[in-house]
Amino acid sequence: MDDGALMVAHRGGTLRLTAASSGGSVDPQIAYEQQNLQIEAPVYDGLMAFPKSGCGDAVRPVPDLADGMPEIRDGGRTYVFRLRQGIRFSDGHVLDVEDVAATMRRIFRVNSPAAGPYFSNLLGAAPCLAGQGRCDLSNGVVADAAAGTVTFHLARPDTDFLYKLAFPQAAIVPAGTPGHDTGNVAPPGTGPYRITFYDPDRVMRLERNPYFRVWDGLAQPDGFPDRIVYSFGLDEEAEVTAVENGQYDWMLDMPPRDRLGELGDRYVPRVHLSDMLVVWYMEMNVRLAPFNVPEVRRALNDAVDRHAMVLHEGGPALAYPACDMIPRGIPSHDPECAYGRGASVAHPAPSWQGVDMARARALVAASGTAGQDVTVVTMNTSMGRVLGQAVRETLAELGYHAIVRPITPVVEFSYLQNTSNAVQIGFTGWQADYPAPGAFLHTLFACDSFHPSSDNSLNMSGFCDPAIDRLMDDAAAAQQGDPTRADAMWQQADAAIMAQAPVVPLVQTRRLDLVSARVGHVLSSAYYMVLLAQLWVH
Repeated sequence: MDDGALMVAHRGGTLRLTAASSGGSVDPQIAYEQQNLQIEAPVYDGLMAFPKSGCGDAVRPVPDLADGMPEIRDGGRTYVFRLRQGIRFSDGHVLDVEDVAATMRRIFRVNSPAAGPYFSNLLGAAPCLAGQGRCDLSNGVVADAAAGTVTFHLARPDTDFLYKLAFPQAAIVPAGTPGHDTGNVAPPGTGPYRITFYDPDRVMRLERNPYFRVWDGLAQPDGFPDRIVYSFGLDEEAEVTAVENGQYDWMLDMPPRDRLGELGDRYVPRVHLSDMLVVWYMEMNVRLAPFNVPEVRRALNDAVDRHAMVLHEGGPALAYPACDMIPRGIPSHDPECAYGRGASVAHPAPSWQGVDMARARALVAASGTAGQDVTVVTMNTSMGRVLGQAVRETLAELGYHAIVRPITPVVEFSYLQNTSNAVQIGFTGWQADYPAPGAFLHTLFACDSFHPSSDNSLNMSGFCDPAIDRLMDDAAAAQQGDPTRADAMWQQADAAIMAQAPVVPLVQTRRLDLVSARVGHVLSSAYYMVLLAQLWVH
């Protein structure tokens, strides 16, 4: 059955979704929770997008509202996009180049989380970031209505620029959209659906955009349901029961662990697993004892039982042992492991094979650090406490006096980043805003990602190696012209970082999605997770 016949056969009905709580503002320039990025994927479009096909290479950006890839000039400092013609917003307004320019200005005016990290490189962005009255970006974003083009001028080359334009907070909205957070009122978008009602305490409703016509089925396919109703307020236990009974068709939250056996016994055809682009790891402060000694960091990588970590996460169906910091699902991921049984930095094993406690103890003995005090900071969650305790026990086996300090999850992430807190080792995870290797390696390990005494220092280990920085810069430069070569260089940078072991990668988790008996066509994207608009309902 071709795509057209498939759409005719399964189009229609109401898709019913449930979640414990809503994701906050539905303003696309403000919304940052994965929950809203997922539900807004069929509502909004950017110049670029991550593919929504549910198969193939779903992590490299493709043209969306742009009519093809941009022309790149001036050594990567100028990007020229031609806009597709004839696209309308859900209010009937015809998309034009001024909407794109106005959206870029709006990103700064509403203080979007994407403004500073991703678009401060635009010429003229400094006054916008400073909150000054004049924020016109006239030198950085040039709209040419006659040519149908939008030109971006950057202060310096940015090889991740297309990824940043595909990030959902760069979604294009009409030029007349208010310059403040619209909160519970969703601005018009260009996708197949529009948000018609939203009460963050109760429900969100989506209906078809009457002006939508498919221009590219990879960037923005049509949706199957006529309506999507997203209800809030049930806890995870109640969500599972409601989906099992057909009261809802899909639940956002992961089922509680005590229900996994039931799902495996009775609902296998309705359970769908997909990889998440997130790595959970222990960051080790390379500037504080005992982890300022490389042998100690390598010893912990040899000694931590990643198979046990996988079991803590629900078993091999729900997690993988992690040996590097580029997750499975990104093309430059390498499954080889430099630590544990049968592995070394010079001769990595094909994958994690098990602990090598003898070598780990020998490394600690050689370091002369045995007997030192170590505090393991972790999230005060079931996952954080279990994994933190497992690492504490491993440190004790290696001869350290170790204790665990759980911290509220909302606080812990920023607490780990601030050097003033003198954290020796801490448990955390990272899921990048866009699925590029640099969004993991450069963000977490580059010298310029380390900011002492700041809560915004994602390089929590304080790691800095100028030679690895140059390798990452070279990999980024190769990314647009020769992706295959760039992937190999990112793998080399990842291996070089792990040779110095500023972190202990633990697990990469998987997503479990439970659907009702009347749902079919369950497709997942590494970025958007389940493609909700692609679900059909009987």
